[in-house]
Amino acid sequence: MLLPRRRLLGSGAFVLGGALVDALATPLWKWRHPLVVEAAKADAAQSGVQFIDVARQAGLTIPNVWGGIEHKRSIVETKGSGVAFFDYDNDGWIDIYLTNGNRLDAHWDPGKAPTSHLYRNNRDGTFTDVTEKSGLAQTGWQTGVCVGDYNNDGWDDLFCCFWGHNILFHNNGNGTFTDVTKKVGLWQEQFRWGAGCTFLDYDRDGHLDLFVCNYIRLQPDQIPSPADTTYCQWKGIPIMCGPRGMPADTNILYHNNGDGTFTDVSEKAGILKPGPRYSITAVSYDFDNDGWPDIYIAVDSEPSILFRNNHDGTFTDIGVMAGCAYNDDGHEQAGMGVAVADYDCDGWFDIFKTNFADDTCNLYHNNGDGTFSDVSLASGVGVNNRYVAWGCGFIDYDNDGWADIVQINGHVYPEVDRYNFGETFRNPRLVYKNLGNGHFRDVSAEMGPGISERFSSRGAAFGDYENNGAMDVLVLNLNDPPSLLRNEGGIRQNWIKLKLIGTMCNRTAIGARVRVIAGKHIQMDEVHSGTSVMSQSDLRLHFGLGKAEVVDMIEVKWPTTQKVEKFAQVKANQILTIREGAGIIGTYKPRSS
Repeated sequence: MLLPRRRLLGSGAFVLGGALVDALATPLWKWRHPLVVEAAKADAAQSGVQFIDVARQAGLTIPNVWGGIEHKRSIVETKGSGVAFFDYDNDGWIDIYLTNGNRLDAHWDPGKAPTSHLYRNNRDGTFTDVTEKSGLAQTGWQTGVCVGDYNNDGWDDLFCCFWGHNILFHNNGNGTFTDVTKKVGLWQEQFRWGAGCTFLDYDRDGHLDLFVCNYIRLQPDQIPSPADTTYCQWKGIPIMCGPRGMPADTNILYHNNGDGTFTDVSEKAGILKPGPRYSITAVSYDFDNDGWPDIYIAVDSEPSILFRNNHDGTFTDIGVMAGCAYNDDGHEQAGMGVAVADYDCDGWFDIFKTNFADDTCNLYHNNGDGTFSDVSLASGVGVNNRYVAWGCGFIDYDNDGWADIVQINGHVYPEVDRYNFGETFRNPRLVYKNLGNGHFRDVSAEMGPGISERFSSRGAAFGDYENNGAMDVLVLNLNDPPSLLRNEGGIRQNWIKLKLIGTMCNRTAIGARVRVIAGKHIQMDEVHSGTSVMSQSDLRLHFGLGKAEVVDMIEVKWPTTQKVEKFAQVKANQILTIREGAGIIGTYKPRSS
C-alpha cells in the first residue's frame, strides 16, 4: 500500500519500500545537496538498457534558438518549447517535428532566421530535413505542438502554439502542409501566449475538438528594454520577472463542427470558470472510467486543473476536491509537464506532474473513487528536488510490462551557474524504474550517457523511431541541437505495439482505450494527443510483455460507440494496425525480433 506524504510522516507504524528506504537509511554525509540520494544501480544493470544520444548521426544537427544565452531579460526567453514524434506521411515510421524560437530585438539576414523543422524518417536510423518542401518553416516563438486528424481525411494534422498567434497546419497527404487557421475558425486577432494543446473528442461525435492552454497576457511592447534596470529576485539573484505578478490568461476549448470548422465554446463548456491560470500543458484521458474524456492541466505557480466531463458538453473543475490541484501538503506548485499511465496496473489512470526546483515532482495515484493521493514520497519519485523539471513520460524502457518514468530537466536562470546553490543551468535527465509493486527506484546513474549528459532541456517526446520494439526519447535543448536518445538493450524482453485507426470514431482514434492481457498481468493505455511538456509523442500504443511470447487478449474500446473488439492469442514482438470494425489489417515484425 502507498501512503500519501502526510499519512506516511504521521504514521507510527508502516512499511517502507523502494527508494524511500534507501533515502532514510542513507547517512547524511552521502546525500547530495539539497535532496538527492545516489541513484540505485542494481535494477538498471540487470535490465542492460542504455540511452545513447545519436542525434548527430541521425542528422539532427540544427541548434535550437531561444532567447539570450547568458542572460534572460524576459520570461518569454525562459519558457522553451516542445517537440513531436508523428508519422506525417503514413509510412509506418514516426517522423520528427522540432519547434523553434527567436531572440529579442533580432534582425536576421534573409534566409538566416531560425525556423521550425520537419524531418522524415529514412527507416535506417537517420532523418532527412524536409522542412522547405513541407511548408512548415515558421519563424517566431513557437511553444506547444499536438497532433490529430481534425477533418478525418486519414492524415494527421499539426496544431502549433505560439507567443503571438497559433497555427493549424492541414496535412495535404503529399508531404506538404497548409496554414488553415483562419479558414477553420481558429484565428484570434489578439496577441496571446499559447502553450500546450491537446486534441480530444469531448462529446464523442467522431470529430476531434481542440483544447489550448494560454499562459500569460504579455504583449511585445511590455518586454523590458536592454537598458531597463528593473528586475525581480530569486534567492537574492537579480533575474527576469514572472510568472507571479503578471496577468494570467484563460484557456480555450474549440468544438469541431464536423464540417472542417471550429467554434470557441470555452464559456458555454465551463472552461472559463476556474478563471485565469498560468496553464502550460494539457492532457486528455478518461480518469474516472465513465467512458468520457476528461482534461488535466499542469499550471505554473497556481493550482492545477482537472476538468471532469459532465457528458453534456460541459466540464467541472474538480482538481481541488480530487486531490490533484496541490501537493499533499496543500501547496501550490510550478507545474510544467504531465505524463499519464496506469503505473500499478489497477485499472485506473495515474498522473505524474513535473515542477520547479526546490520542489519534488508529483505522482498522483488514482484511488478509483474520483480522488487522487499524492504518493510522490512513498512511491520513491520524490527523492530529487534540485532540478527544474519539464518534459516527462511513462515508458516501459525495458519491456518488463511496467511503465517507468523519464524526466527531462533544465533551469531557467543562466545566472545560477555563478552561485553556489547546488543547482546548475544545464542538468542531466532522470529515470525511475517501476519495481512492479507501486514503488519506483532512481536508476539514472546507470542508464547511459544520454541520461547523464547535461543540457537546459524543455520538451520531450517518446516513441520507437526504429520500429524495433524499444522506446526512444526525443529532447529539445535550449540553444543547443536536440537529443535523440536511442534505447539500446530494450528489446531483451517481449513487447507489442498497436496503431489504431478509427472509422466511426475520429480517424486518429484519440480516446480509444486498449487493454493487453498476458497471463494475470493486465495493462491499459489510451491513444492521446499532447502530454509531456507542450509536446507530442508517438500515437501508437506500446506495451512491454516481459517473458510472455503470446498476448492472451487485446481489447480495444472505441470511444464513439464504446464497442469493444477483442483479439486473442496474438504473438509478441510485432506492430499491429487495427481498424475499427475491420480488425487487424496490417502487421510488421522487425527483422531482429
